[in-house]
Amino acid sequence: MQENYNQYILIADMQALTDNAEKPEKVSQNVLEVATDYLAVGIDPEKSKFVVQSQLPDIALLSMIFSNLISVARVGRNPTVKEELNQKWIKHDVPLGFFSYPVSQAADIAAFKASIVPVGQDQLPMIELTNEIVKKFNRIYGREVFVEATAIVPKIGRLPGIDGKAKMSKSLGNVINLKAEPKEIEKAVKMMFADPHHIHIEDPGKVEGNVVFAYLDVFDPEKEKLEELKANYVRGGLGDGVVKNRLNGILQEVIAPIRAERKRLERDPGEVIRVVQEGTLKAKEVVRATLQEVKSVIGIDYNSIWSKSRDRKRR
Repeated sequence: MQENYNQYILIADMQALTDNAEKPEKVSQNVLEVATDYLAVGIDPEKSKFVVQSQLPDIALLSMIFSNLISVARVGRNPTVKEELNQKWIKHDVPLGFFSYPVSQAADIAAFKASIVPVGQDQLPMIELTNEIVKKFNRIYGREVFVEATAIVPKIGRLPGIDGKAKMSKSLGNVINLKAEPKEIEKAVKMMFADPHHIHIEDPGKVEGNVVFAYLDVFDPEKEKLEELKANYVRGGLGDGVVKNRLNGILQEVIAPIRAERKRLERDPGEVIRVVQEGTLKAKEVVRATLQEVKSVIGIDYNSIWSKSRDRKRR
């Protein structure tokens, strides 16, 4: 996407605080970790801007404005919110910041007037809610300030965690890190959820819901060979160990150059810091302009209002 669009990549540290408020150091340390991951996989800072959410206070203001345009019930119906609540909290212990983060995400998108947003399958309800909010804003205030966003979902819209229970998430500990060493990758693959009923090699196996095959669908470049493996597995006669060994070899090849680039970047954190600072400064200009327009439309641009009032009195 960086070849065709003016791309901003948001490192959402404020959102991360919604379930790490008592461990803020974890969030602050991860900002550069995330930026380093992005650079290591090939995102070009000359074509994409890396932005730290907390350094754009105007987004928080827009989030507050948007929160007046959506009901608690509507946010609560969001299936992604429901799923994450079930994973992390007993209902009455949910932090307000976490519950309302879909509104914050809408502000993240709208502050840049983003028309294209790449998301996983599970984030589609967030884009739907964002568009509801911006349409309501435009209607109430009589100006087309914001545009509706179109979600771009990749062919594989959601990669499951290695435990097979949810999407990959560092907070759930079911990931393979991009800096993982060969032994760590091998261990993670061995732990991957396969078909629990495929006990003996000769037993027919299931591909659907099998995390190992889900990863092979994404990373295996030999699609014909993969289809043969699937057929053999479903028919019976192919052990999980063979399939996992194949995946391990593929992931080792994929991650090795990323890990090497990460190590290079870690030796010079100043390069990563510079990229993040420069991207954030450019983003501030864009977001500030959006919020100036929003304040003017709503009628809370007091500096302009009071200046005009003083000018009238002088005349």
